[in-house]
Amino acid sequence: QVQFVESGGGLVQPGGSLRLSCAASGFTLDYYTIGWFRQAPGKEREEVSCISRSGGSTKSADSVKGRFTISRDNAKNTVYLQMNSLKPEDTAIYYCAAKAESLCVIKGPYNYWGQGTQVTVSS
Repeated sequence: QVQFVESGGGLVQPGGSLRLSCAASGFTLDYYTIGWFRQAPGKEREEVSCISRSGGSTKSADSVKGRFTISRDNAKNTVYLQMNSLKPEDTAIYYCAAKAESLCVIKGPYNYWGQGTQVTVSS
């Protein structure tokens, strides 16, 4: 059974940090480009960061550049999102997803999605 499991979300104060993990089971992440998305209440889903199949290239939304870092450990079949200097506007459900392309810039559907993890930034 193909499955993504996100973890690491929670409540954090503004300026704090969290590291999200996305563990895959039932398939090998090596063959996929992975994206992190988020959706806040009343807002459209936004692609936050993306990492290529090899891990050699990444892409991030302007809203998180310099604060969020995406990485992957294919040996552990896991992708991470390190989030620093968190702001209240980062509050959302965060999802990871996989697409069968080699690079982030190659358009293609994200076929596999996790169930999401809640991140709340509040004092």
